[in-house]
Amino acid sequence: MATTALHKSSKRNATAAGRLISRQMKIVIDDKIPYIREAISRITDNAVYRKGTEISAEDVRDADALIVRTRTKCNEKLLKNSSVKFVATATIGFDHIDADYMRRAGIEWMSCPGCNAASVAQYLRSVLLLLKRQKGMALESSTIGIVGCGHVGSKVKKVAEEYGMHVLVCDPPRQERGDEGQFVTMDEIEQQCDVITFHVPLTRNGLHPTYHLADEGFFNRLRRRPVIINTSRGEVVDNDALLSALIYNKVRDAVIDTWENEPCINLRLMDKVWIATPHIAGYSADGKVNADNMVLEGLCRHFGIDVPCRICPPSLPETFVPAADDDDLRLQLYNPLDDSARLKASPESFEELRGNYPLRRESAG
Repeated sequence: MATTALHKSSKRNATAAGRLISRQMKIVIDDKIPYIREAISRITDNAVYRKGTEISAEDVRDADALIVRTRTKCNEKLLKNSSVKFVATATIGFDHIDADYMRRAGIEWMSCPGCNAASVAQYLRSVLLLLKRQKGMALESSTIGIVGCGHVGSKVKKVAEEYGMHVLVCDPPRQERGDEGQFVTMDEIEQQCDVITFHVPLTRNGLHPTYHLADEGFFNRLRRRPVIINTSRGEVVDNDALLSALIYNKVRDAVIDTWENEPCINLRLMDKVWIATPHIAGYSADGKVNADNMVLEGLCRHFGIDVPCRICPPSLPETFVPAADDDDLRLQLYNPLDDSARLKASPESFEELRGNYPLRRESAG
């Protein structure tokens, strides 16, 4: 499991705070975080569950802790004049957390890097299998470009290598740090790849901003009409530019899980892409359990209380009969075309499909 990203404030003494916590400690929690309720009930009798988009300043005014997903903007508007001391997001990404405000307000916060990396890699593995089986792509003679090679990208790299693909990795921050591995430029990705997949955080500033990393210029420079895959953040790919690239045959196909303006996504783009899913690439039961345990450990560490239990993923149904062939089994466990069919049939249900997603298992073991 990945190490929890814990961001401490110098303005609070977490250990001292922990000695004051009792069963009346108030925790406000996104009601779509699975599996965590039993563990939280062992910590406090005062847990409040709310829809992520509806968590309000009034809800958190007298709260001690807040546990969210990406739909809750944790900023001054939400947290000013509250008693919140600790915020956890049960996600890899944290662009919905105003880190500067947290620091100024003395609120410790954490994310869960790597929690669902294996789940996203499972999604990519299934996509590659479908490219081979349905689109006739010879993976062993194809080149994949992986943009961003952190927790997720490194696992995707291993999957691609297992299928004999030639792998190019572009990750300027890691290259500049001197991280192990061979790196290429975006120009090489644009010129040489049959598949390009994005696994970067959303950043708008700094030396290597990722906002609209795939913009009109990017698509105009593509040489081999690649398949474009985005499971990172919607704004990493300019959705209008991608639609134009599909219309004018600058790309062969697209697989989009994360979108600009969710849940009000570009319907023309949804209709045009091969696979369209409602931001669920990381939604395995295993990944959710990883995040729950990381959040639980961070919460208990901050307040100086014992972790009450370890959360485990549910078992597969007893009726599940695994396929004999490994790749058949992988598609049996997860086929993104099923999720794509549901979204394309009812795009107005994007948020419901995401919030009530039937979490899959990553393996039959």
